[in-house]
Amino acid sequence: MNRTYGIAGVTAVVLATVLVGALGLRISRTTSDFYVASRTVAPRLNACAVSGEYLSAASFLGVAGLVLAQGVDMLWFPIGYTAGFLVLLVFVAAPLRRSGAYTLPDFAEARLESRAVRRVAGVLVVGIGWLYLLPQLRGAGLTLRLLTGAPGWLGALVVAAVVTAAVAAGGMRSITFVQAFQYWLKLTALLVPVLFLLLAWRADRAPAPAWDQRPVFHRSTEVRVDRPLTVTVREPVGVTVSGTVDGRTVHGVSQRLAEGPHRFGADTTVRFPAGAVVPLPDRTAGRALAGRAEPLSSSREQHGLYATYGLILATFLGTMGLPHVVVRFYTNPDGRAARRTTVSVLGLLGAFYLLMPLYGMLGRLYAPDLLLTGDTDAAVLVLPQRLIGGAAGNLLGALVAGGACAAFLSTASGLTMSVAGVLAQDVLPTLGVRHFRLATLPAIAVPTAASALVGDLPVADAVGLAFAVSASSFCPLLVLGIWWRGLTPQGAIAGLLLGGGSALTAVTATIAGGADPGWPHTLLAWPAVWSVPAGFAAMILISLATRNRVPPGTAATMARLHLPEPPPPSPRPSPRPRTRP
Repeated sequence: MNRTYGIAGVTAVVLATVLVGALGLRISRTTSDFYVASRTVAPRLNACAVSGEYLSAASFLGVAGLVLAQGVDMLWFPIGYTAGFLVLLVFVAAPLRRSGAYTLPDFAEARLESRAVRRVAGVLVVGIGWLYLLPQLRGAGLTLRLLTGAPGWLGALVVAAVVTAAVAAGGMRSITFVQAFQYWLKLTALLVPVLFLLLAWRADRAPAPAWDQRPVFHRSTEVRVDRPLTVTVREPVGVTVSGTVDGRTVHGVSQRLAEGPHRFGADTTVRFPAGAVVPLPDRTAGRALAGRAEPLSSSREQHGLYATYGLILATFLGTMGLPHVVVRFYTNPDGRAARRTTVSVLGLLGAFYLLMPLYGMLGRLYAPDLLLTGDTDAAVLVLPQRLIGGAAGNLLGALVAGGACAAFLSTASGLTMSVAGVLAQDVLPTLGVRHFRLATLPAIAVPTAASALVGDLPVADAVGLAFAVSASSFCPLLVLGIWWRGLTPQGAIAGLLLGGGSALTAVTATIAGGADPGWPHTLLAWPAVWSVPAGFAAMILISLATRNRVPPGTAATMARLHLPEPPPPSPRPSPRPRTRP
């Protein structure tokens, strides 16, 4: 992609985000505006805002990258992302809005009348928020590196600065307008280019990708290796190399790579002929040399059925506990509006996710070299230049880069908003909006610093880990707290610690790359299969053992959650003036 076009696209999105946020700032005046937009956001606007912040880097870049790398089995990701809102609609949306809470810790304290439950819930909200922010910042670094060649940490720093300014300035009222605008920008940034990409694919006689075997280079392809890389060649292939290969430095020399492992040095360019099988990186060597986290695909290849069940449970049940999603339902006027918002979100997400398999299929055909370098998340960004090229390809690439930037900004803004809300209420002294603004700094600074230390775990995989923690902690709390009168504070704490704590420990070990290959890695990488039942079981069993500790106000709280709100009073007609006879 031409760097000038790409930088112009990203800059335009950043400026538009600042301008739209400034519009919200002008009408954001009260503390309630900052936290929940005074609970006056209409369902259609709120649905666009929910979709805007929900469609993160994992959706915009990660799903297509996973389809490219692992095939159509990865469509469980968008199915789960969307179906999670159906579960949210049925079990949680309206009662959660009727609770009158600002955040998930607010709900936990109101339902169970316990500060201890609130503190545990607050820790998990911050943990999930920071875990979810990591792939957004990594995606930002990847995009900026492709556009400018700058190091990845700089992209994360730019996104952190823009998000801090937007959230601290206008709060929820401002972020609502920004995220609604960014949903339509992201949809346009994918829909317009894919129409031209499909026309170019048809002009190329519509080749079909081979999903059941190793991918091949559809065209003669030049691959640049930026850092030392060990690959495994399955079939001998003739290549042209400029750089270092197997310890020898060559310049534009044709040579034959025999079957087996081969080592490329940094800043090496390798040209593969059309029809050559794509060599895949040796993950063990790459992790030892660069500290890279193991992609979850390795465990999927060994234990595919278990991994699929883990993915389904995490995405179906994790949506209801994502702090940046749940907080948006508090901005609706009432429970009925919350349900209408959720139904609209299902349609908006469905329209977006219909496009991702197309990008994954085209990436498998025209960008298989990303499997070799490990940058599969860049498939959406590089396809316009690969298939179309020229000025048209650069313009479409700039549009896609702008959409990717919107994905990082919208989701990072929502996450920062939710984490800052918890920090401002439960960590910093409660001084209203002032300390909410101060809380935005640690809310975004911690994951920004951590993003420079974690490995290159694909963004969709990393988001899937956050979903697993959410499903294991807040799904049991919300479902049982809303629908079971017998939940006690002791049971809630036990479930949050056992379910959410064990899942958080598992995903931390996965990101750090500390698990041995085989079943240990699989159990830690897909923990929802065992951590979600553990969370439910702990809450139910401990609550039954402490049934005399049910909060005294439970009956009134349950009535408030389930009884419909009274209709707003109709305006009384003004009295007619009396006329004299």
